[in-house]
Amino acid sequence: MVGKKLAVVGTGYVGLVAGACFAKIGHDVICVDIDADRIEILQKGGIPIYEPGLETLVHEGVAAGRLKFTTKIADAAPCDAAFIAVGTPPRKSDGAADLSFVYDCARELAAILKPGAVIVDKSTVPVGTGDTVERIVRKTRPDVPIYVASNPEFLREGSAIIDFLEPDRIVIGCSDKAAEDILAAVYAPLVDKGHRLIKTKRRSAELIKYASNAFLATKITFVNEMADLCEAVDADIAEVALGMGTDSRIGPQFLQAGPGYGGSCFPKDTLALVRTAQEFGVSLRIVEQTVTANNARKRRMAQKVRHILHGNVEGKKIAVLGLTFKADTDDMRASPSIPMIELLQNAGAKVHAYDPEGIEQAKMVLTDVTYHLDPYQCAQDADAVIIMTDWESIRHIDLAKLASVMRSHVLIDLRRVYPPEEAAKHGFTIETIGRTGLEPSPISEFEPHFMHSDLNVHTRQAEEQTA
Repeated sequence: MVGKKLAVVGTGYVGLVAGACFAKIGHDVICVDIDADRIEILQKGGIPIYEPGLETLVHEGVAAGRLKFTTKIADAAPCDAAFIAVGTPPRKSDGAADLSFVYDCARELAAILKPGAVIVDKSTVPVGTGDTVERIVRKTRPDVPIYVASNPEFLREGSAIIDFLEPDRIVIGCSDKAAEDILAAVYAPLVDKGHRLIKTKRRSAELIKYASNAFLATKITFVNEMADLCEAVDADIAEVALGMGTDSRIGPQFLQAGPGYGGSCFPKDTLALVRTAQEFGVSLRIVEQTVTANNARKRRMAQKVRHILHGNVEGKKIAVLGLTFKADTDDMRASPSIPMIELLQNAGAKVHAYDPEGIEQAKMVLTDVTYHLDPYQCAQDADAVIIMTDWESIRHIDLAKLASVMRSHVLIDLRRVYPPEEAAKHGFTIETIGRTGLEPSPISEFEPHFMHSDLNVHTRQAEEQTA
């Protein structure tokens, strides 16, 4: 196969991963970003974001001469296809996606691309965005055939590279056969390995991403509400999820109860989908309630902490272990830890926090937090420890050592990391998700290491497949 010449505009999570992976499968890729500092970092061999395996992949692409970085969009002129991977943040006024970056990018690309090239929306955009981009292209270069297509991404932070190179499906939405042929050639190395290519209308492709994320967000919210019911009726959500997830019609993915979904996609995309539906006069009540319920859940988790501390956290030291919205990423966007910490601070708590990768990002959104690079140091003399993110370093904490450094043995495990019976043996009063809490055992057996039960292993495997 002769590789295509590709441009990727935007070097965030989606753009940088896509660019590195396109180079990996044999294409010549130029990544463009207006952020000169970010491009300088990349040109010097640094990686501005944390994603497992990305640094190695980028270095391989650069060494092979197939991956380059620039601030000049004119360098994309010779490309067969230019992928727009810029941000589409929600507008503060109404939650709709802010498409100004997409439109500016389309305008600049239309001015310099060669005839027959394709502009590809890889950013998550509302239905009809491709039509607007096409109008921008026609106005900018009315006599030059430049095509517009949609190619949504389905990458999970923390496992983005394998998701790109071993995808469940590849979706391309085109209105022109020429654009379809170019994108089919771009993805041919993956299709040749047996991965499915789905060709749709451009508007269908735009909606597929939003519909997928809204459905998954709804599934998470459903299991979280079932967890609340389990606590009320003395059931265990892990057992309920296991019984549900073994039904092939449901599956185990996204049935791990927790403090609410966060990240760059679910909060933004559910709001944007609701706004799109409103514009077209359609009611999406399930998605609307999902958004409302998830926001309420994040606040409810802080109330859970206050409840176990007898309604008063003023002056107490609370250690928060894990800040990012999920493990294996440094992404703090819409992380449940943010409202948790802010509400505790408003109630007078002194918050200390540990995260192996997210501290620098956390400093941009949280104030008056004392950060630590060691979980035991973070928990020193703490009145309570809250597990917010299930990093491996947190999963393998020595409970005996943790208990030995704390002032009060209160453990609020919002990720179900530790079997409650084991935590109780180490003297902890434990509050968790989806089951009733446990008081410490009468005889504490301080065992530094323990094995997870089969049930916890099952839920961990399911959790690893989440976004």
